Amino acid sequence: MKSCLVVDDSKVIRKVARRILEELSFEVVEAVDGQDALDACKREMPDVVLLDWNMPVMNGLDYLKALRSTEGGDGPVVVFCTTENDMSHISAAISAGADEYIMKPFDREIIESKFSQVGLI
Repeated sequence: MKSCLVVDDSKVIRKVARRILEELSFEVVEAVDGQDALDACKREMPDVVLLDWNMPVMNGLDYLKALRSTEGGDGPVVVFCTTENDMSHISAAISAGADEYIMKPFDREIIESKFSQVGLI
């Protein structure tokens, strides 16, 4: 079973993402911010990270840069999931190592489609 780390400071978003991902047969781990996510990755690297941008403590972009410089951190597929939809944010995310980008709000169809595009489903 593939694992997905859901990183978002919103409990509601984490709960919705967990339900969708578990229906798609992913084992789900949650993190409330980038630092929490980095700590989780040091314990066990996930197959995929569903990542919010705007969070306290450490934002998504800083987390992604830290992840990619961590041993084994080049492995997980990273899918940004955010309300930030301008080209500067998208290009910054891709430049930092994101594999795909989902706009909030999202549903099962969107997640399934993006995960399929990056070879997870």
